[in-house]
Amino acid sequence: MKIREVKVGDEEQFLILLRKVDQESDFMLYEHGERKATVEQQKNVLIGLEKDERSTFFVVEQEGEFVGYLMAKGGFAKRNQHTLYLVIGIIREYRGKGVGTMLFSAMEKWARKRQFHRLELKVVSKNEAAVGLYKKMGFEIEGIKRDSLYIKGEYADEYYMAKLLTNNEKGTGL
Repeated sequence: MKIREVKVGDEEQFLILLRKVDQESDFMLYEHGERKATVEQQKNVLIGLEKDERSTFFVVEQEGEFVGYLMAKGGFAKRNQHTLYLVIGIIREYRGKGVGTMLFSAMEKWARKRQFHRLELKVVSKNEAAVGLYKKMGFEIEGIKRDSLYIKGEYADEYYMAKLLTNNEKGTGL
């Protein structure tokens, strides 16, 4: 498996990955078929991303196929520019095989190089596998967003989770 940042030219394959993750998971924001972006719109997102030094998408490639991604979006205002918001998605057959660990390790190295101090994300509280991965990677639950999503006829809570990159780990802020 190979990990790298997404680039212009990857838009079609990346959009296929996003849609496949949406289809296979009950825990992503978008439901199957709800993501309406076109290849051209996805290309424009990637063009914008190339100009944004504080945000990126990582993908894991297996035999030419994208099997997982991690989005890292940096804060845009002076008061939150030390934060990095994360979203991860992995296709079903590659879950539990180290893909998430690979993505988080690459992202954290990238974040430290850019001196981010806080990594944050939200996760459906019932998504035990994801919560376990995030805890393994050093994230802690900071709070609960109650009834924040409506999944399969039921309201679902989300955890706010975060990890601070401390000074001795070169995540000193800006």
